Amino acid sequence: MLDIALDARVSPETLRKIESGRVATPAFPTIAAIADVLGLSLDALWAEISESGRRVGHANSGRNAREQLTT
Repeated sequence: MLDIALDARVSPETLRKIESGRVATPAFPTIAAIADVLGLSLDALWAEISESGRRVGHANSGRNAREQLTT
């Protein structure tokens, strides 16, 4: 994890917070840098996030996706 954080030019603590959900909405440049280091396209990343949101939305249609992901 340390190598990924350093290669993406973000602090290891920031990466830990993103992974643990303590940073609910990381900045786009941060996500883009991490995705680049991991060899992920932003299109693929967005598709995964969008699909996860749809699955969560169907599971509890009365709650919004953000609320579901943070609980």
